[in-house]
Amino acid sequence: MSGQPNVELREFLRSRRARVTPATAGLPVHLGARRVPGLRREEVAQLAGVSVDYYVRLERGRSANVSESVLDAVARALQLNDLERAHLFTLAKPSRARPRALPPQHVRPGLLLVVDSIADLPALVLGRRLDVLASNPLARALYTDFDALPPHLRNMARLIFLDDHVRSVCTDWPTAAQGTVANLRLYAGRYPHDPALAELVGELSVRDPDFRRWWADHDVDKPTYGVRNCHHGLVGDLELGYEAFTPTDDPEQTLWVSTVEPGSVSAERLKVLASWSKPAAVHG
Repeated sequence: MSGQPNVELREFLRSRRARVTPATAGLPVHLGARRVPGLRREEVAQLAGVSVDYYVRLERGRSANVSESVLDAVARALQLNDLERAHLFTLAKPSRARPRALPPQHVRPGLLLVVDSIADLPALVLGRRLDVLASNPLARALYTDFDALPPHLRNMARLIFLDDHVRSVCTDWPTAAQGTVANLRLYAGRYPHDPALAELVGELSVRDPDFRRWWADHDVDKPTYGVRNCHHGLVGDLELGYEAFTPTDDPEQTLWVSTVEPGSVSAERLKVLASWSKPAAVHG
């Protein structure tokens, strides 16, 4: 395990180790103060069936040639979920590519037609770093007019943290914001050398203390469905579900479609917002 330390792997393993207690790991619990939150390194090594020296080197980011069986054992010892396990494997086998700008993403014409055809529900296509690649009129009415923003500002992470209006729309803002950070962390594991990500994370870390704190937690998540509570100045409170779909031709794009319970107050309010967001008819 030579070469430069893998800092992301090191910090991820430390953060996961801090979450697991001896009791939850099935280890004997001794009275008295412990110097570290969660498990000690030697306890992780014991649970994973590897030597203490080996695990210490791994947690220090010395991951060259680490085997999949060892990573599996460490994942079990740290009680990682499937997404965290996959993230661990990604971090342990990092890309050797140098920092470079990734090619621009484009939404296929057919997918754009799908977004535009969803008239009564907010719909977005998000790309790398949660960039907004496409949106329908109702999504723009609910959040902001993405098309009117300069391209580099069309990013949901940036808007959720730095745009007062978008922030006010998310009435469960801490939950939505933490999920956003965890989603960016997952992307960072796959594209550690993306300069646009480094620029985004740097800006948000400087300008928002919540982002800086949550980024340091190293949590990862990629929600595919759930519920979001919103508030719009025109129609009031909305309880919206969401479903996320990944096109098979570009795993770095996600179609997000909001849902609403038929006949609910939120459904009626969304209809009002939809009628307000429709462009006025042009009469000859």
